[in-house]
Amino acid sequence: MAAVAKPDRINAFFATQDWESADHEPSLPVSEKSNPLTRHIDRASASSVVKMLQACDAQMFQEESQTEYQRLLSGEIVKTLVEVAERVRLILKDPRDSLVILSGCGTSGRLGFLLASGFNRELQRLNYTPICSYVIAGGDRALFSSQEAPEDDPTLGALRLKKVSEGKKRVLFIGVSCGLSAPFVAGQLDFCLRHPDVYTPVLVGFNPAHQARNEPLPGCTLTFHSVVTRMEELAKTQKAFLINPALGPEAISGSSRMKGGSATKILLEVVFSASFSRTPVTFNGILQHMRSYKKALDFTYSHSEEIAVLTEAAGRSLQCGRQVCYLGWGSLGLLGLIDASECKPTFGADYEDIRGFVSGGYKELGNNEGNLTVMGPEFSISHDDFLDRVLPRLTDNDTVLLLYAASDDVDEVAKLARRVREKTSNIHAAYHQTDGGTGAQQDDINKLCSSTINFTWPRETPKRLQQMQELSTKLLLNAVSTGAHILKGKVFKNYMIDLQVTNSKLYRRAARLLQELSGHSESRCEEALLKAIYQVDKLSEDITTCSLETHTHTAGKAKKVVPLALVCLLTGCSIKEAETRLELQPIVREAVEACLKSSKGHNEYIMMNSAAK
Repeated sequence: MAAVAKPDRINAFFATQDWESADHEPSLPVSEKSNPLTRHIDRASASSVVKMLQACDAQMFQEESQTEYQRLLSGEIVKTLVEVAERVRLILKDPRDSLVILSGCGTSGRLGFLLASGFNRELQRLNYTPICSYVIAGGDRALFSSQEAPEDDPTLGALRLKKVSEGKKRVLFIGVSCGLSAPFVAGQLDFCLRHPDVYTPVLVGFNPAHQARNEPLPGCTLTFHSVVTRMEELAKTQKAFLINPALGPEAISGSSRMKGGSATKILLEVVFSASFSRTPVTFNGILQHMRSYKKALDFTYSHSEEIAVLTEAAGRSLQCGRQVCYLGWGSLGLLGLIDASECKPTFGADYEDIRGFVSGGYKELGNNEGNLTVMGPEFSISHDDFLDRVLPRLTDNDTVLLLYAASDDVDEVAKLARRVREKTSNIHAAYHQTDGGTGAQQDDINKLCSSTINFTWPRETPKRLQQMQELSTKLLLNAVSTGAHILKGKVFKNYMIDLQVTNSKLYRRAARLLQELSGHSESRCEEALLKAIYQVDKLSEDITTCSLETHTHTAGKAKKVVPLALVCLLTGCSIKEAETRLELQPIVREAVEACLKSSKGHNEYIMMNSAAK
C-alpha cells in the first residue's frame, strides 16, 4: 500500500480552509475546485478515506468566514428559507390549482423525486392535499440509469415543466443545479421568469451567483448566468428566490452527488417541515432545524471505523471484478437505489458493480411512469429481482449490505439475511433504532453478518428522526461507494479520472481535468480528449467540425476516455499503446507513473506534481 494521508495532515488542511484562499484554483467555481483535504485520497487506506470524507462533509456547516461566500447557516440563507417556506404554506392553505415542483438533473433530479414523494406521503398523513410533483431530465429512466444528454436541452426542460404544470394557476418551481450550470434547469427557470403570473422560481445551487455558467445554452442565446442575474433582481421583491450557499469543494472534485446532494436534501426538508408545522415559520426555528443535521452528521461519523470496514469489503469486491448489492427497506432502500445509480456516470462503472434493490420494488418507489423492468436488467429493483437474478451467482467475493430501520419489518430482514448467508458470508448490515430497541430478531441478524453498524439514536432525537436516518444512510452509502471505487483505482489524486463524458458539463470537466493533470494547453488537452473519444491518433476534419452533442454521444459508447487521453498526453504514446498500458495496470495513477519511469517526460511530471502539492 502506498503512503497513507495522516489524520493530522487532514486536520491541518481543515483548519486553514485552503480552498477559500484567493490563489486556490481561482478560475474555477467552488463546486468544481479540488479539495485540499483529499489531495492524496487515491493512496489512502479505507480508514483514512472515511476520515477525509468526514472532514469534507463537516465543511457544509462551517460558520461564515471573511471571504465572499455565504454558508449553509448564513443569515441570508436562513432568511430565504423562511420566505420560501411561507410560500409553500400559502399553497397548503389553498391547494386548488396549485403545485410545488422539484426539478433537477442526475442526483438533483433523483433527490427531487425522493423528496417530492416523501413530502406527499407526509401531507396525506397530516390530512393535507398532496401538492408536490417532480421532473427529472431524461424521465424516470434517469432514476436508475445515466441519461445525461437531456441535461443539455433547455427547451426540453421548459416543455417538461409546462406539461407537468398544465392547468395550474399558481406554481412554486424549485430547480436544483448544484453548479448553477444545467441547461435543462436554466430553460425551466427562464420559462418561469417569462410567465410570472403563474410561476415563482426558486433556484438551489452551491456556487456564488457570479460563478454561474456564462456560456450560451444549446439552441439559444441565454446563459445560466443571465438567468441568475434576472432572478437576483426579482429576489429583491420576493418574486424569485436564490438559495446558493457555498459548501466547499467536493471530496472527489466535481462529484456533487456528495455534499451537493446532502445539502439539497437538508435545505428542502427544512423548508417543507417548516411549512407543515402548526407553529409559525421563524428564523430561529429554521436555524435550529439546520443545526440538527450537523448533529446527525457527527453521529454518523462516530461510527467511522465500522464504515471503513464496510468500505474495505466493498473495495475488495470491486477489485476482483465482483459486485456490491444494497438490499434496503423503505426510504433507506430508495437511497440505496440512488447511490448505486450514480456510480456508473461518476466512476465509469458497470451498472452491475454496485446495485440497489428495495423491498416492494416499483410499488414502494411510486414513480410517475410505473414499472420500468421491461427497459432492461438494470431497471430490476425489487428484492424478488435480486433473489431471482443475482443471488444464484453470489460468492464470498461479493458484498451484500442490508439497510433498514427498527420500524421496518425486521422479520422480513432476517428471512432475507438467511437466504443471502446460504450463498455468501460477506453480508453486512446498517440499521437504525432508538435506545433500547434491539430485539431477538436483530440479534439473529447480527450473527448472520460479518459486520454490523448499529445507529442507535438517543430517545430525545426530535420527531424528524426519519430525516436524520436518511441523511445518515446517504452519508454512509456515499462513503462506501466512493471509497470502494477509490480502492479499485477509479480516482487520480482526488479527481474522477474515469468519468463518462456524456454531456457538455462533463466534456468541459474532462478537458479541464486533463489540463490540470498534464500541464498542457487547453487546445492540446481537448485534442487528446477527442482522439480518445474517437479512438484515433490523428483527428480528421470530419471530427473537428462535429458538434459537441456528437462528441458526447460518441463518448457514451467508449470506455476509459479520460485515462486514455491522460496517458497519451503524459507519455506521447498512441491510443492503442495507452489501452495496453491501462489493461496491464488499471489503477490510473500507477499506470501513468509506470509509463513515465522509462520516458523522457518523467522529470516534467515530477515537477508538475511537486508544484501542485
